Amino acid sequence: MAIKISVIGASGRMGQLALSLIEQNPDLELHSALSSHNSPAEAIGADLLVDLTKPDASVAIVDFAIQNNIKILVGTSGWSKDKLDVLRDKMVGKSATVVVIPNFSIGSVLATKFAAEAAMYFDAIEIIETHHTKKLDAPSGTALFTAQEISAARKGRDAKPVTEGNSAPVFNGVPITSLRIEDAHAEQEVLMAGPNESLYFKHVVDSHEVYVQGLLLAMRKSPSHTGLTVGLMNLLEEK
Repeated sequence: MAIKISVIGASGRMGQLALSLIEQNPDLELHSALSSHNSPAEAIGADLLVDLTKPDASVAIVDFAIQNNIKILVGTSGWSKDKLDVLRDKMVGKSATVVVIPNFSIGSVLATKFAAEAAMYFDAIEIIETHHTKKLDAPSGTALFTAQEISAARKGRDAKPVTEGNSAPVFNGVPITSLRIEDAHAEQEVLMAGPNESLYFKHVVDSHEVYVQGLLLAMRKSPSHTGLTVGLMNLLEEK
């Protein structure tokens, strides 16, 4: 039986990608294609609501889904650790399903995983992320998630900057430099340094098509989840 999906933020690049994937795959069915100006109530009856809107709209959409027991996949950026902590509190005692995916690129997810594993062995760590000038949030959701994973691996120990005199803002104990460049796609580099050596994890996106495999996986697997799931790696590692 096909999964009935409502896409909110359907007019954006990721929303258009989601619509095309739903159309191309017979195990998925479009329930409704909504813009951020539509009421989330129009998603009632869907098996899954996919939120691909903007950071300032996403929280209210997720709240609506929780209150109305609609399973929701969140691909909107800007879900910081603080926002996720508030979300966890809201979900206590509820039977809601929320899947938050900071980045649908499998390469990006793996780069974050490897960086977190290496972070246990280096005290100097920085993140440099680059996106196009139309991206509304800075740092990106991917950079914030990477910093969260690094912090968790280091058991909360703050990192010092790799570059002497770096005044970049610190998030979850990791300095993050955000660059916004016209016509750039997406790029993230995690730099680490120790005595007499350096280690770099770099991920570069050349096309929007990089998100196809991860988005399709998330739309297929999210309806079977319960509670809060954060990160594509949790879906990739499922048997």
